[in-house]
Amino acid sequence: MLKKQINVVVSRPVRLNWPTDCLQRITALSSRIKFNDISELIEAEAKGDVAATAQIDSILKEAEIFYGNTSPKTLISRAPKLKWIQTPLAGVDFFLKPEIINSPVILTNARIHGIQIRELVFNLMLMLARQSYQHFRYQQQKKWQSIMPSLLEKKTIGILGMGNIGRAVAKLGKAFGMRVVAMRARAAIPNKYVDMTYPPTGLREILAQADYLVIILPLTQETRNLIGEAELRAMKPTAYLINVARGGIVDEAALIRALRESRIAGAGLDVFATEPLPADSELWDLPNVIISPHNAGNRTDYYELATKQFCKNLKLYLSGKELMNVVDKQKGY
Repeated sequence: MLKKQINVVVSRPVRLNWPTDCLQRITALSSRIKFNDISELIEAEAKGDVAATAQIDSILKEAEIFYGNTSPKTLISRAPKLKWIQTPLAGVDFFLKPEIINSPVILTNARIHGIQIRELVFNLMLMLARQSYQHFRYQQQKKWQSIMPSLLEKKTIGILGMGNIGRAVAKLGKAFGMRVVAMRARAAIPNKYVDMTYPPTGLREILAQADYLVIILPLTQETRNLIGEAELRAMKPTAYLINVARGGIVDEAALIRALRESRIAGAGLDVFATEPLPADSELWDLPNVIISPHNAGNRTDYYELATKQFCKNLKLYLSGKELMNVVDKQKGY
């Protein structure tokens, strides 16, 4: 008896050239896989192309698996046979729509971000500690001016979010000789790189201790505007805020006031409430801010690694086994 065909639909950013072998790797897994790439059709549909909409509807009608950064509108109603969505990203914000949350469709994400994000975190921390941004300004002015740097060693790093990325940051923090405190939503799991773990109710204790507050949380109802006016006032005036998670976790207006009034020493920001960051945002001109354009998770071989992880999951799916990296759609991570 022949096993049934598995219809896999892929949507990738057309302007990001995935290595061709990424897509070939999917089809090479099994002769049961029927593969459709609807990336260009989605772009055409967004421009009002009726023929593209008809083609997408025809493909989605038989789709069982969807793999992509973004999906067509009303994916669930257009794909009645859909059982599983995997995004090559860590954040699943785009897919947390009522139609998906309330459906039985499984949602999984990619978890390949620990190394590149922890490197950016420490890049920002070192630049802030050594005031590298000021050295760059002096370089532009051809000005020979020494600045007394501070050290990371013996400083306290407060990590909000102890998933894979948080644990990677904690490990590197210890390598720099730092004291590590962390907040974890779920029950604390002992970690040899963390000196003290707090539940969410212990946030103020972390804020009071941290010389560097590193935000690595998913954006949920509970974390939106988690860091606001009161929380920023609870931080040391010598502390720095590093956000590599989602802009919506920090009240941006409150952060700008805190930075402008020197109630905290500075910030390294990779994410923002509105992206791209508007040209009229005051953050661009604040002297104690380093801006990165939502680049923390990127690496040259990103989509190759993400697709390898999808293929591992696809093998599990084909053999009827439990999938890796399943997202709790109610919690958002």
